[in-house]
Amino acid sequence: MPWTTEAWEARRAALEAELGEPLTVDGLTAAWSIFQRKRGHRHSTDDLLTGWYALEAHGRLPSRDGAPRPPPRSALDLGTGIGTVGMLVLSGLGPEARLTCIEAQDVSFRFLGENLRANEIRDRVDALHGDLRDLCFDARFPLVTGSPPYFDVKAGVVPADPQKAHARFELRGDVGDYARAARRHLEPDGLFVFCFPFAQKARALAAARAEGLSVAESRDVVPREGLSPLFSLFACVPYASSEAEGPPFVVRDASGVHTAEMRAVRARFGWPAP
Repeated sequence: MPWTTEAWEARRAALEAELGEPLTVDGLTAAWSIFQRKRGHRHSTDDLLTGWYALEAHGRLPSRDGAPRPPPRSALDLGTGIGTVGMLVLSGLGPEARLTCIEAQDVSFRFLGENLRANEIRDRVDALHGDLRDLCFDARFPLVTGSPPYFDVKAGVVPADPQKAHARFELRGDVGDYARAARRHLEPDGLFVFCFPFAQKARALAAARAEGLSVAESRDVVPREGLSPLFSLFACVPYASSEAEGPPFVVRDASGVHTAEMRAVRARFGWPAP
Protein backbone atom coordinates (compact mmCIF):
# COMPACT_ATOMS: atom_id res chain seq x y z
CA MET A 1 0.00 0.00 0.00
CA PRO A 2 1.68 3.30 -1.09
CA TRP A 3 2.29 5.87 1.61
CA THR A 4 -0.24 8.68 1.80
CA THR A 5 0.82 12.32 1.59
CA GLU A 6 0.12 12.54 5.32
CA ALA A 7 2.46 9.61 6.04
CA TRP A 8 5.26 11.20 4.01
CA GLU A 9 4.81 14.51 5.83
CA ALA A 10 4.74 12.84 9.24
CA ARG A 11 7.97 11.00 8.52
CA ARG A 12 9.58 14.15 7.09
CA ALA A 13 8.72 16.04 10.29
CA ALA A 14 10.10 13.23 12.45
CA LEU A 15 13.34 13.14 10.48
CA GLU A 16 13.67 16.94 10.67
CA ALA A 17 13.29 16.78 14.44
CA GLU A 18 15.87 13.99 14.68
CA LEU A 19 18.44 15.48 12.30
CA GLY A 20 17.91 19.14 13.12
CA GLU A 21 17.72 20.41 9.55
CA PRO A 22 15.04 21.08 6.91
CA LEU A 23 14.07 18.26 4.54
CA THR A 24 11.84 18.08 1.49
CA VAL A 25 9.69 15.39 -0.09
CA ASP A 26 10.06 15.42 -3.87
CA GLY A 27 8.73 13.34 -6.73
CA LEU A 28 11.25 10.99 -8.34
CA THR A 29 8.73 9.32 -10.64
CA ALA A 30 4.98 9.73 -10.76
CA ALA A 31 4.70 6.81 -8.34
CA TRP A 32 7.77 7.19 -6.11
CA SER A 33 8.98 10.11 -4.00
CA ILE A 34 12.18 10.78 -2.08
CA PHE A 35 13.30 12.52 1.08
CA GLN A 36 16.12 15.02 0.48
CA ARG A 37 18.09 17.43 2.62
CA LYS A 38 17.08 20.94 1.63
CA ARG A 39 20.66 22.18 1.94
CA GLY A 40 22.36 18.95 0.86
CA HIS A 41 23.19 17.28 -2.45
CA ARG A 42 19.94 17.00 -4.37
CA HIS A 43 18.38 15.02 -7.21
CA SER A 44 19.16 16.58 -10.58
CA THR A 45 18.71 16.29 -14.34
CA ASP A 46 21.98 14.33 -14.41
CA ASP A 47 20.35 11.58 -12.32
CA LEU A 48 17.12 11.60 -14.29
CA LEU A 49 18.81 11.28 -17.66
CA THR A 50 21.31 8.67 -16.46
CA GLY A 51 18.46 6.47 -15.23
CA TRP A 52 16.48 7.02 -18.42
CA TYR A 53 19.48 6.42 -20.70
CA ALA A 54 20.31 3.17 -18.90
CA LEU A 55 16.83 1.83 -19.61
CA GLU A 56 16.65 3.25 -23.14
CA ALA A 57 20.11 2.15 -24.28
CA HIS A 58 19.76 -1.33 -22.79
CA GLY A 59 16.56 -1.83 -24.74
CA ARG A 60 17.91 -0.37 -27.99
CA LEU A 61 21.60 -1.22 -28.35
CA PRO A 62 22.22 -4.75 -29.67
CA SER A 63 24.11 -7.39 -27.73
CA ARG A 64 27.51 -8.77 -28.68
CA ASP A 65 26.02 -11.08 -31.34
CA GLY A 66 23.66 -8.43 -32.69
CA ALA A 67 20.53 -9.86 -31.06
CA PRO A 68 18.19 -7.74 -28.92
CA ARG A 69 19.04 -7.74 -25.23
CA PRO A 70 16.50 -9.42 -22.94
CA PRO A 71 14.96 -7.11 -20.33
CA PRO A 72 17.27 -6.99 -17.29
CA ARG A 73 16.09 -8.78 -14.18
CA SER A 74 18.73 -7.14 -11.99
CA ALA A 75 20.82 -3.98 -11.91
CA LEU A 76 23.74 -2.56 -9.92
CA ASP A 77 24.06 1.13 -9.05
CA LEU A 78 27.50 2.34 -7.96
CA GLY A 79 27.83 5.26 -5.54
CA THR A 80 24.06 5.32 -5.28
CA GLY A 81 23.76 8.33 -2.96
CA ILE A 82 20.17 8.59 -1.73
CA GLY A 83 19.09 6.10 -4.39
CA THR A 84 17.87 8.26 -7.25
CA VAL A 85 19.51 6.65 -10.30
CA GLY A 86 19.06 3.12 -9.01
CA MET A 87 15.41 3.70 -8.15
CA LEU A 88 14.74 5.28 -11.54
CA VAL A 89 16.18 2.18 -13.20
CA LEU A 90 14.25 -0.18 -10.92
CA SER A 91 11.01 1.67 -11.66
CA GLY A 92 11.43 0.85 -15.35
CA LEU A 93 12.06 -2.88 -14.87
CA GLY A 94 9.58 -5.65 -14.19
CA PRO A 95 8.07 -6.17 -10.73
CA GLU A 96 10.34 -9.18 -10.13
CA ALA A 97 13.54 -7.25 -10.93
CA ARG A 98 16.03 -6.50 -8.16
CA LEU A 99 18.48 -3.67 -7.52
CA THR A 100 21.82 -3.87 -5.76
CA CYS A 101 23.36 -0.55 -4.75
CA ILE A 102 26.37 0.60 -2.77
CA GLU A 103 26.99 3.90 -0.98
CA ALA A 104 29.82 4.84 1.40
CA GLN A 105 28.69 8.24 2.68
CA ASP A 106 26.80 7.88 5.97
CA VAL A 107 24.12 10.54 5.57
CA SER A 108 23.32 9.53 2.00
CA PHE A 109 23.06 5.87 3.02
CA ARG A 110 20.64 6.88 5.78
CA PHE A 111 18.41 8.64 3.26
CA LEU A 112 18.70 5.74 0.84
CA GLY A 113 17.20 3.48 3.51
CA GLU A 114 14.44 5.97 4.25
CA ASN A 115 13.55 6.28 0.57
CA LEU A 116 13.45 2.53 0.01
CA ARG A 117 11.21 2.01 3.03
CA ALA A 118 8.87 4.88 2.24
CA ASN A 119 8.32 3.60 -1.30
CA GLU A 120 7.90 0.05 0.05
CA ILE A 121 10.61 -1.43 -2.19
CA ARG A 122 13.09 -2.41 0.52
CA ASP A 123 12.53 -6.11 -0.22
CA ARG A 124 13.57 -5.59 -3.86
CA VAL A 125 16.85 -3.82 -3.07
CA ASP A 126 20.14 -5.06 -1.63
CA ALA A 127 21.61 -1.87 -0.16
CA LEU A 128 25.31 -2.12 0.71
CA HIS A 129 27.03 0.42 2.98
CA GLY A 130 30.61 0.65 1.79
CA ASP A 131 33.18 1.87 -0.71
CA LEU A 132 32.62 0.75 -4.30
CA ARG A 133 36.39 0.33 -4.66
CA ASP A 134 36.16 -2.49 -2.11
CA LEU A 135 33.09 -4.12 -3.66
CA CYS A 136 33.88 -7.81 -3.69
CA PHE A 137 31.23 -10.38 -4.51
CA ASP A 138 30.61 -12.82 -7.33
CA ALA A 139 27.37 -11.36 -8.68
CA ARG A 140 27.26 -10.14 -12.28
CA PHE A 141 24.63 -7.81 -13.70
CA PRO A 142 23.17 -7.10 -17.14
CA LEU A 143 22.98 -3.39 -16.28
CA VAL A 144 25.31 -1.27 -14.14
CA THR A 145 24.89 2.47 -13.56
CA GLY A 146 26.88 5.21 -11.88
CA SER A 147 27.05 8.96 -11.45
CA PRO A 148 30.69 9.54 -10.44
CA PRO A 149 31.84 12.71 -8.67
CA TYR A 150 32.80 15.23 -11.31
CA PHE A 151 35.81 17.08 -9.94
CA ASP A 152 39.34 16.47 -8.72
CA VAL A 153 39.85 17.91 -5.24
CA LYS A 154 42.29 20.45 -6.71
CA ALA A 155 39.68 21.74 -9.17
CA GLY A 156 37.84 23.99 -6.74
CA VAL A 157 36.70 24.65 -3.20
CA VAL A 158 35.43 21.45 -1.58
CA PRO A 159 32.11 22.12 0.21
CA ALA A 160 32.11 21.92 3.99
CA ASP A 161 28.98 19.77 3.87
CA PRO A 162 30.17 16.11 3.69
CA GLN A 163 27.31 14.97 1.47
CA LYS A 164 27.91 17.71 -1.09
CA ALA A 165 31.67 17.22 -0.90
CA HIS A 166 31.62 13.49 -1.61
CA ALA A 167 28.98 13.78 -4.33
CA ARG A 168 30.88 16.46 -6.27
CA PHE A 169 34.57 15.87 -5.57
CA GLU A 170 36.77 12.79 -5.93
CA LEU A 171 37.35 12.26 -2.22
CA ARG A 172 36.67 8.54 -2.46
CA GLY A 173 37.49 7.31 -5.96
CA ASP A 174 37.06 8.72 -9.45
CA VAL A 175 35.50 7.83 -12.79
CA GLY A 176 38.19 5.20 -13.33
CA ASP A 177 37.20 3.45 -10.10
CA TYR A 178 33.58 3.40 -11.24
CA ALA A 179 34.59 1.91 -14.59
CA ARG A 180 36.76 -0.69 -12.85
CA ALA A 181 33.96 -1.77 -10.50
CA ALA A 182 31.48 -1.86 -13.36
CA ARG A 183 33.75 -4.01 -15.52
CA ARG A 184 34.23 -6.44 -12.65
CA HIS A 185 30.50 -6.91 -12.14
CA LEU A 186 29.10 -6.78 -15.67
CA GLU A 187 27.71 -9.86 -17.34
CA PRO A 188 29.55 -10.72 -20.60
CA ASP A 189 26.79 -8.97 -22.57
CA GLY A 190 26.11 -6.29 -19.96
CA LEU A 191 25.88 -2.51 -20.27
CA PHE A 192 27.46 0.15 -18.04
CA VAL A 193 25.85 3.59 -18.19
CA PHE A 194 27.21 6.70 -16.48
CA CYS A 195 27.34 10.48 -16.79
CA PHE A 196 30.29 12.88 -16.63
CA PRO A 197 30.94 16.57 -17.43
CA PHE A 198 31.17 17.41 -21.13
CA ALA A 199 34.34 19.42 -20.45
CA GLN A 200 35.98 16.21 -19.21
CA LYS A 201 34.58 13.89 -21.87
CA ALA A 202 38.03 12.75 -23.01
CA ARG A 203 38.86 11.74 -19.45
CA ALA A 204 35.68 9.67 -19.15
CA LEU A 205 36.32 7.91 -22.46
CA ALA A 206 39.91 7.14 -21.46
CA ALA A 207 38.82 5.78 -18.06
CA ALA A 208 36.28 3.41 -19.62
CA ARG A 209 38.68 2.17 -22.29
CA ALA A 210 41.47 1.66 -19.75
CA GLU A 211 39.26 -0.93 -18.04
CA GLY A 212 38.57 -2.84 -21.26
CA LEU A 213 35.20 -1.22 -21.93
CA SER A 214 34.08 -0.02 -25.35
CA VAL A 215 31.91 3.10 -25.38
CA ALA A 216 29.19 1.77 -27.66
CA GLU A 217 27.44 5.14 -27.60
CA SER A 218 27.68 8.54 -25.97
CA ARG A 219 25.33 11.52 -26.01
CA ASP A 220 26.04 15.11 -24.99
CA VAL A 221 23.34 16.83 -22.94
CA VAL A 222 22.52 20.45 -23.79
CA PRO A 223 20.53 22.21 -21.03
CA ARG A 224 18.92 24.70 -23.41
CA GLU A 225 18.96 25.11 -27.18
CA GLY A 226 21.87 27.34 -28.21
CA LEU A 227 24.00 26.60 -25.13
CA SER A 228 27.04 24.36 -24.87
CA PRO A 229 26.65 20.79 -23.59
CA LEU A 230 26.76 20.46 -19.81
CA PHE A 231 27.45 16.75 -19.36
CA SER A 232 27.59 13.55 -21.40
CA LEU A 233 25.98 10.13 -21.10
CA PHE A 234 27.98 6.98 -21.86
CA ALA A 235 26.84 3.43 -22.64
CA CYS A 236 29.74 0.95 -22.37
CA VAL A 237 30.11 -2.76 -23.09
CA PRO A 238 32.77 -5.20 -21.83
CA TYR A 239 33.94 -6.32 -25.26
CA ALA A 240 35.31 -4.86 -28.48
CA SER A 241 32.57 -2.87 -30.19
CA SER A 242 32.12 -0.06 -32.66
CA GLU A 243 31.74 3.30 -30.94
CA ALA A 244 29.19 5.91 -31.96
CA GLU A 245 28.28 9.41 -30.86
CA GLY A 246 24.53 9.86 -30.70
CA PRO A 247 22.72 13.14 -31.32
CA PRO A 248 22.82 15.76 -28.57
CA PHE A 249 20.02 15.52 -26.02
CA VAL A 250 18.49 18.99 -25.67
CA VAL A 251 16.55 19.45 -22.43
CA ARG A 252 14.79 22.77 -23.20
CA ASP A 253 14.19 24.69 -26.39
CA ALA A 254 15.25 28.31 -26.89
CA SER A 255 12.12 29.54 -25.12
CA GLY A 256 12.82 27.41 -22.05
CA VAL A 257 10.13 24.79 -22.68
CA HIS A 258 10.93 21.09 -22.37
CA THR A 259 11.70 19.53 -25.75
CA ALA A 260 9.68 16.61 -27.10
CA GLU A 261 12.50 14.23 -26.13
CA MET A 262 12.57 15.53 -22.56
CA ARG A 263 8.79 15.23 -22.35
CA ALA A 264 9.15 11.62 -23.50
CA VAL A 265 11.69 10.99 -20.73
CA ARG A 266 9.30 12.35 -18.13
CA ALA A 267 6.45 10.33 -19.60
CA ARG A 268 8.52 7.16 -19.29
CA PHE A 269 8.56 7.72 -15.55
CA GLY A 270 4.83 8.36 -15.43
CA TRP A 271 4.72 12.16 -15.37
CA PRO A 272 1.78 13.63 -17.31
CA ALA A 273 2.37 16.04 -20.18
CA PRO A 274 2.34 19.70 -19.05
